[in-house]
Amino acid sequence: MSLLECLISLAISLILITPVIQSSGQMVVKQAHYQKTQHLTNEADRAFELIGRSIRMAGYQNWVSAENKIRQKTEPQWIEIQKGRGYNRSDVLVIRHEIAHSPSLGVDFDCLGNTLSPERTKNQLALQGFLLERQAGIAKGVKVNGGSLMCQSLDRHARIQNTTLMNGVNYLSIEELGPKPNLAGPRLFKVQLEMTDGHVLNLTFERYFATRNTP
Repeated sequence: MSLLECLISLAISLILITPVIQSSGQMVVKQAHYQKTQHLTNEADRAFELIGRSIRMAGYQNWVSAENKIRQKTEPQWIEIQKGRGYNRSDVLVIRHEIAHSPSLGVDFDCLGNTLSPERTKNQLALQGFLLERQAGIAKGVKVNGGSLMCQSLDRHARIQNTTLMNGVNYLSIEELGPKPNLAGPRLFKVQLEMTDGHVLNLTFERYFATRNTP
């Protein structure tokens, strides 16, 4: 085979192979995009599960305190929303509730999965909070993939501790819907999360949760 024939064969091969290479490259990009989207979706679902469970637990009172409620002078603030106090002017959600009077009546967990016990309460109230903070260890001016969603809870000495649940959360919004909170009945909340990979993906998710225990 002459040199000219080799060059012609090589050119024909490149013409045939180039579309396949381009197609493979596009498939790799799409697969990476899908995996990132799925990861952010799974993280959002995990965050909603923890936040929703806490909202449903808000205001729980065991039967001992319910019997003594008439002697209480003030009603605890079971659900507290602090607007624009977190990273990117995100909202902060603080939940308070009592725990079961006896382990035989059931065991509760905080947003970190720690078993709630009397040592992890303050004034007989457990605390669970959710807030966004700037990712730790990142220098100012460096582009990051959103902030860190923090779980706020009480340690065994009833001290507030903040622990990172996940990164990639760009914004957290908590809105109460329906009648004013001083009216009796369940309270409804809309929770919105904006997730990001710090580059091209910016996904917004919404869920609605109602209380079960607050008057």
